[in-house]
Amino acid sequence: MHPDTHLVIQLQSLDQRIGALDKEIAALPKHIAILEKTLESHLRRLEADHAALSANQKDRKKLEGDIQMHEQKISKLKDQMLGAKTNEQYRAFQHEIEYFQREIRTAEDRILDLMSESEPLDVNVRKAEGALKEEKLAVASEQKLARERTAEDQAELAQLRTERAELASKLPPATLSSYNRIRKKWNGVVIAEALAGRCSACQIVLRPQYLQDLKRGEEMMTCEVCGRFLFYNPPVNFEDIAHAG
Repeated sequence: MHPDTHLVIQLQSLDQRIGALDKEIAALPKHIAILEKTLESHLRRLEADHAALSANQKDRKKLEGDIQMHEQKISKLKDQMLGAKTNEQYRAFQHEIEYFQREIRTAEDRILDLMSESEPLDVNVRKAEGALKEEKLAVASEQKLARERTAEDQAELAQLRTERAELASKLPPATLSSYNRIRKKWNGVVIAEALAGRCSACQIVLRPQYLQDLKRGEEMMTCEVCGRFLFYNPPVNFEDIAHAG
């Protein structure tokens, strides 16, 4: 095996870890943004329910005021009716009283409807307030964890990038250039093992002479089809190990 093979394998491993950390660091704010957006939508829904409940109570209060006003008018009309001098005046007062009595019944019916509407709305508001309180705590906890995880990731990332720079400096410039080109082409998978006469990455059979050259390990070689670096690990002979022991 060529000496640079181990460096390429280590570099690939570092780059994969760096890539995973970069993705995690980028994903954490998105995850928090989704939670915050959901929380915001729940807040808006609760505000709408509060507004509906407030409007309901306002309408009931107005109707109750209207009833009180109608009752006062009826009381005055009854007093005036006592002084009516003709049947026409008496009937006129009576018609007015009946009109305000109908208005009172209409208002009372509407108040009953509003009370019926407010009961489930009030229950929903109370439930939503409790759920929202828990959700706020959960989101705050997630935000804290995300900040801590991001700080840890960034610290590890800085260390890994330092290690990568040191490792990359040990490779010949031409090999490093090829490494970067292959990494970009194959999404980080730069090197593959030759197994059973095939490239383990693209599964294409290697030419016999090419495989023999690869086994000698005199130079860094790439797959003739996919272009990835290749390495060959000779099989372990357990009998030789046993005899050596």
